[in-house]
Amino acid sequence: MRLLLLWILNAVALLAVTWLLPSIQVSGFGTALIAALVLGFINTLVRPVLALLTLPITVLTLGIFYLVLNGFLFWLASALLPGFRVEGFVSAMVGAILYGVIAWALSALIPNQKG
Repeated sequence: MRLLLLWILNAVALLAVTWLLPSIQVSGFGTALIAALVLGFINTLVRPVLALLTLPITVLTLGIFYLVLNGFLFWLASALLPGFRVEGFVSAMVGAILYGVIAWALSALIPNQKG
């Protein structure tokens, strides 16, 4: 149940990013759900490999390159989905940061049920 709620909240976070940045567009809530799912898969499967491959440059830039990697993965998700559009790499980087912050804030509202 928690995973489903997090998925919906990530879609809402993506819609909030489109409201804040006009250079990022999502055609509807259904597309936002699919985009949140694709972003989740990319962050789970592709990000660790790329983070490991780009570790030397990330260390040299004191972690700043990780923001570039986040922007690239956000842009990659928009390239894979027809209803999700990002106009430029700078928009992808800013959108990825906003998406991460908003998704984190929304997920903090869900209580953990351990025990």
